[in-house]
Amino acid sequence: MVSMGELRRFALPDVGEGLIEADIVKWHVRPGDAVEVNQTILEIETAKAVVELPCPFEGTVVELLVAEGTTVDVGVPLITVAVGGDVPSPPAETPPAPAPSEALSPVSPGTASAVAPAVAGTAPGRDRVPVLVGYGVKPGSTTRRPRRADAVEPEAVRPDAGTASRAKPPVRKLARDLGVDLAALTGTGPQGSVTRDDVRLAAAVAEAGPTVAEEDPRAERRVPVRGVRKHTAAAMVRSAFTAPHVTTWSQVDVTETTGLLAGLRDLADFADVRISPLLPVAKALLVAVRRNPLINSSWDEEAQEIVVKRHVNLGVAAATERGLIVPNVKDADTLPLPELARALAELAAMARAGRASPRDLSGGTITITNVGVFGVDGGTPILTPGESAILALGQIRDVPWVHEGEIKIRKVTTLALSFDHRVVDGELGSAVLREVGAMLENPTLMLAWA
Repeated sequence: MVSMGELRRFALPDVGEGLIEADIVKWHVRPGDAVEVNQTILEIETAKAVVELPCPFEGTVVELLVAEGTTVDVGVPLITVAVGGDVPSPPAETPPAPAPSEALSPVSPGTASAVAPAVAGTAPGRDRVPVLVGYGVKPGSTTRRPRRADAVEPEAVRPDAGTASRAKPPVRKLARDLGVDLAALTGTGPQGSVTRDDVRLAAAVAEAGPTVAEEDPRAERRVPVRGVRKHTAAAMVRSAFTAPHVTTWSQVDVTETTGLLAGLRDLADFADVRISPLLPVAKALLVAVRRNPLINSSWDEEAQEIVVKRHVNLGVAAATERGLIVPNVKDADTLPLPELARALAELAAMARAGRASPRDLSGGTITITNVGVFGVDGGTPILTPGESAILALGQIRDVPWVHEGEIKIRKVTTLALSFDHRVVDGELGSAVLREVGAMLENPTLMLAWA
């Protein structure tokens, strides 16, 4: 049993998917607040998404050990909670963060009373502890790297350190939010540190334009690569230089499909959901996958096998403020059209709000990217790592088109299918693209082929 007033620490848990660090985005509690098991206490940003962390203890917050805007490794203590009795006085000095092997193990929600104290020096061969969020990582699959210099408090920084290191974590977070490059600022705080007022002034000057700016308006601006954007960059490089990409193109008359959309919007089953051209394209791709299962596969390099998936987790690429993410609709091939429409709408709203969880972002089997929303006709999409095909939808435009022997103005779009040539040959890739295009030209085929 937990003794009265015992201090417990909650460390950054393994949030899954091979991630080993996270940025502290926002605390939802303060010292003195009462907390319950599973209550959300803070938000963190991993390389894939913003994740809300629940508290594994019931008690009273004594101390927040990490400031907002700080990047920390898995296993670093985040908060101290007094469990089971009176609240002790917070320690006069924050203890140094223990090494990952010494940190309190993450605890599954609902087991606060059974939590054991942290044990230092866990044996290397010991089984990995359960994770709070996501699916976890394989033992030994990640490597620790030296702590970042920006996690060091300003007082501990050498006099010749950079401007970014002379800003406290909340100031660095404010700079990221306002798009201000700390390296370009001259601090007015103690020992030349950058203050919030310095950051706000720089943001105001930048917004006012070059006529007001004291700096050279042609000077370069550097944007830190971290979080989702950092992960996306690494994933795209890995995909581009691992899977041999081939892209095929097709222009399609989607006049009948746009008419179908107008009719669907008048039906009661679709009254509460926003319908876009992505819906019929998604449905057509799902039907094509059913007719051509090999397109819904992955390449197992270690086993030298092609893994054909029996389910379709349909990914939808989404551009967000934090970068490109690809959440997916689980078992999309089993959903009737109204449910598929709702799932796609919910996915888009979740991505825009930055609330996609590691589970939402993992397990995809095939992807759609709608580049038409950016006003372009098409592109050559890069495969989502672990998948064998991705379909790009271009903008729908009115163009002169030969229809029934006459030139008429029709609704036309461009489809592009990129695929992994180790898994998909040109014949299969062309067949899938051709069938998707045929169903968009004649939506009746979706019913005939489903």
